[in-house]
Amino acid sequence: MNFSVVIPVYNEEDNILPLAEECAALSRSTTSFEVLFVDDGSRDQTWQRIGEAAKRFPCIRGIRSDQNRGQSAAMLMGLAEAQGDVLVTMDGDRQNNPADIPRLVERVGPVDVVCGYRAKRRDTWSRRIGSRIGNAIRNRVTRDGLRDTGCSLKAFKRECRTDLPPINGAHRFMAAYFHLHNRRIEEIPVDHRPRPAGTSKYTNLSRLPRTAFDLLGFVWYRRRYLPCLHVSRKTQA
Repeated sequence: MNFSVVIPVYNEEDNILPLAEECAALSRSTTSFEVLFVDDGSRDQTWQRIGEAAKRFPCIRGIRSDQNRGQSAAMLMGLAEAQGDVLVTMDGDRQNNPADIPRLVERVGPVDVVCGYRAKRRDTWSRRIGSRIGNAIRNRVTRDGLRDTGCSLKAFKRECRTDLPPINGAHRFMAAYFHLHNRRIEEIPVDHRPRPAGTSKYTNLSRLPRTAFDLLGFVWYRRRYLPCLHVSRKTQA
């Protein structure tokens, strides 16, 4: 089964080439894949590094936004360009391990969506506590049952990409939107590594207001979507 890996990046110049090399190593077990680095208007040498990676590894492609639009926009841009039957998302900070990707892809078919969860977090205690609190609140609202929404490593059928609305915060609530569309979802444990280079773009304090606002956006979308879904199903019946 061919697949596409979509990796949004912003100011990750030191992580591009090592991550590209790890992704290219997947060719030892499969040749039917591509890796799309989506540069979200970086101000450092990220785009130049993506160009170098594309020259070294045939599986690598680069897409560049003309300005910094946010992770959701970059992710959706990459998904729209992806050619694979299975689409994989992951972060560009090298905390996700590309070696886990084949396990996720293999499970797509029996289920529609496979979400990784970080069995052993390699973050600071404050980020782990913040994540637990955030997951608990999110689950109360979205009711998607996912244990680790912060893990970006996910694989899903190509047709599922239309479940994700073109709004800010879509990347934070992917499983919730998939659940809203009645997709079959499975979770499997994946590796999690310390960030080896660069700096995180988020802190607990900076993420909180954005997440709260995006959660309200999901609630708004759900209220608008469900009545339309009911009418659609009734018409088809």
